[in-house]
Amino acid sequence: MKELILGGARSGKSRLAERRATESGLPVIYLATAEARDGEMSRRIAHHRERRPADWGCTEETLHLATKLRELAAPDTCILVDCLTLWLSNLLFAGQAATQAEAGTAIDCPLLGAETQALIELLPQLPGHIILVSNEVGWGIVPMHPVSRLFADEQGRLNQRVAAACDQVTLVAAGLPLKLK
Repeated sequence: MKELILGGARSGKSRLAERRATESGLPVIYLATAEARDGEMSRRIAHHRERRPADWGCTEETLHLATKLRELAAPDTCILVDCLTLWLSNLLFAGQAATQAEAGTAIDCPLLGAETQALIELLPQLPGHIILVSNEVGWGIVPMHPVSRLFADEQGRLNQRVAAACDQVTLVAAGLPLKLK
């Protein structure tokens, strides 16, 4: 089972994903994509850690998500990836995409293209229960800043591709899940 859980900031998507992982009845591995680059992000990460059951495994991968999923996935395991949004941001800033967007030049981001393609191709093949969390960012105004516009565009494209590759897709708003697929 491959499942995508989408929602806005503080919508309850991570809590729903954690509940679904627990309900799977399988051993859970939490695959974190965030990097603690400042105090605020460190506090967010700590908050997520405190919520998780002590018997869950945890690993981190900021760029090569498909490689890590291939390594961890097993028929008797649930992997919760939180979140695709931070992973995408990491990819944009690891390569030259953010710098190119800022400069107003053509965007060429082979790292982003290769890593997202690897994820999309791998998802249907993975054994076990895979839960992916991602932000839905496309309901607001078009951002003014070029890097923000690039991010919103790429996030929308990524969400569409991952949703197509998943068996189930749930949108969360105000803590309430709405089954989309």
